[in-house]
Amino acid sequence: MATSSVSKGCFVFKPNFKKRKLSIPLEDYFNKEKNESDDSKVRLETYQLIWQQMKSETEQLQEELNKNLYDNLIEFLQKSHSGFQNNSRDWASQIKPKEIPTAALILGVNVTDHDLIFRSLTEALQNKVTPYVIALQAKDCPDMKHFFQKLVSQLMDFSVNVKPKDKESIQVTQRKTHCSMESLSSWYMTVTQKTDPKMPSKKRTTSSQCQSPPVVLILKDLESFTTKVLQDFIMISSQHLHEFPLILIFGIATSPVTIHRLLPHAVSSLLCIELFQSLSCKEHLTTVLDKLLFTTQYPFKISEKVLQVLTNIFLYHDFSIQNFVKGLQLSLLEHFYSQPLSVLCCSLPEAKRRLNFLSVNQCENIRRLPSFRRYVEKQVSEKQVALLTSDKFLKEETQSLLENLHVYHVNYFLVLRCFHNFTCSLPKYPLGRQIRELYCTCLEKNVWDSEEYASVLQLLRMLAKDELMTMLQKCLKVFNSFSENQLGSTAKRIEEFLAQLQSLDDAKEEEEDASGSQPKGLQKTDLYHLQKSLLEMKALRRSSKKPTQFEVLRETVVNFIDSLVKEYLLPPETQPLHEVVYFSAAHILREHLNAAPRIALHTALNNPYYYLKNEALKSEEGCIPNVAPDICIAYKLHLECSRLINLVDWSEAFATVVAAAENVDANSTNSEEINEIIHARFIRAVSELELLGFIKSTKQKTDHVARLTWGGC
Repeated sequence: MATSSVSKGCFVFKPNFKKRKLSIPLEDYFNKEKNESDDSKVRLETYQLIWQQMKSETEQLQEELNKNLYDNLIEFLQKSHSGFQNNSRDWASQIKPKEIPTAALILGVNVTDHDLIFRSLTEALQNKVTPYVIALQAKDCPDMKHFFQKLVSQLMDFSVNVKPKDKESIQVTQRKTHCSMESLSSWYMTVTQKTDPKMPSKKRTTSSQCQSPPVVLILKDLESFTTKVLQDFIMISSQHLHEFPLILIFGIATSPVTIHRLLPHAVSSLLCIELFQSLSCKEHLTTVLDKLLFTTQYPFKISEKVLQVLTNIFLYHDFSIQNFVKGLQLSLLEHFYSQPLSVLCCSLPEAKRRLNFLSVNQCENIRRLPSFRRYVEKQVSEKQVALLTSDKFLKEETQSLLENLHVYHVNYFLVLRCFHNFTCSLPKYPLGRQIRELYCTCLEKNVWDSEEYASVLQLLRMLAKDELMTMLQKCLKVFNSFSENQLGSTAKRIEEFLAQLQSLDDAKEEEEDASGSQPKGLQKTDLYHLQKSLLEMKALRRSSKKPTQFEVLRETVVNFIDSLVKEYLLPPETQPLHEVVYFSAAHILREHLNAAPRIALHTALNNPYYYLKNEALKSEEGCIPNVAPDICIAYKLHLECSRLINLVDWSEAFATVVAAAENVDANSTNSEEINEIIHARFIRAVSELELLGFIKSTKQKTDHVARLTWGGC
């Protein structure tokens, strides 16, 4: 291509076509091997469908749980600016002089969930209270200048940090220099005066967004703001409160004492503070588990170890509901990725339909399941042969097993909730206070074989009549709330127990107990004879006393609950085909969620093939491959050294390994230039190791460095 130009120049010729990127279909990732399964697309679509349903359920649940908090906040804000709603300009007449209405929102230490709460709160306030809602973070407000810039930029709906063009730059620089409370007050007066008071009500968005709406400022992380910035802003805002109606919302992660720790009394007295408490993280988690796992609405389930990993991360790391749901999503994705038979992890009618289209490979996968093999071993020989040879008979039997698995889950969660009503209020909570603790115990083993279960039955046999009736009424409510009630006879039996308890003549029982247990008159005697007489009376009472009607009925109720537990709370491993719906690979989940940077870093530097998957990097243990990255060579060499490493020896060893890979001849003319390049590569590798924290310079010897890790110091 020829070009002509009067002056010298550099000409760039862009290609006429763009190189297309090869896109791999998502369903191909679900196939570890080419011939492993033909249902990768169906598994991907099923995963996306289930996850979308669980995600929408979680979002709706969070809105419902926070609705009460939002309603209380909105009511507080509406009361605070009631004077402006009545078109009154006297803001100070509605509140105490120079006091700023402030809502202290206690959110808890689950900081990762705060953004979602503030986002929903902002939308609710803009829809019902005022369009002027600003949210600021401490990292954006190191001083008053940046504080006002961020406030003005969000309030006036433009960014002062963006460099505009032409005439707009002059206006922006003017506004930027006048970022003060006076400019905000004048802007607010201008904006509110533009609103026509005779505007029809139909054209207004809400009744609260009228002529003089307040300005709501949300400080997301109050603990991170500097004391001086908060003090100055509050003192300045209180002086202009009659011109600029401001309402503050403090996002607090710890406790309300933070306000008094950051602000002295002279400043905190300028705030009219009201506390608002969000829902507890543990209660939120219990509700999420109840909606997503303790139900038959979603076929996917997790094993005891997986649930333990997720709850431990929640309880001991972050208290974050969002992270817990993401862990649940990872479990769902890993289940559909690693289990070919997860194609049947769907609703029961859909699973029956898909059974008819299973391939021969999928039928063999069913036969390989450990639970199905145990089931086959219990059958008669003719049925065993049919299950192992006939695909048609296998599909019919699998359909029956899937129906039984669905009925098992319906009954399981019914009895689990019922049994939890009995155990959650016992002293010292032998089987846990939360239903998730009881669920983990039932998933792990036969709960009736544990010592805790024996203590539960012992405590239930000492319940009073009113306590027993309360528990039975809760159980009856659980059975009546389920539409798929497979245990109708159980509900009728509980109603009979309640009727019998109601019909007991308490007064007669008390009189009989009193007449049968009246002690004989005791004469004055010494301590030894008194103790002997009391023991004799106690033994006589035990031998002669008969159980009352209530005690007999209470024993019957306890035995009935015991039979329900032993019949329906069997571990999932006892059910055939439980692998289809249960994800049990807790170690994979732990690898992804429990970060281990030290192990990962050591593995990457000591064995780069583990991550790079380059065949040239394979080597025997203890050997140093000369084609490895420079930092890997330097790292493995430094592992062979003591606490102090001689840089000269280290450099020579590095040059020896690298030169062997490049076949450098020491007598060649380019050897000096190559040595300089190798030396530069060594310096870079040492700098990277120092940056990662493996070594540091030492003052003991100038030409040495000190090891810092794995026994270096």
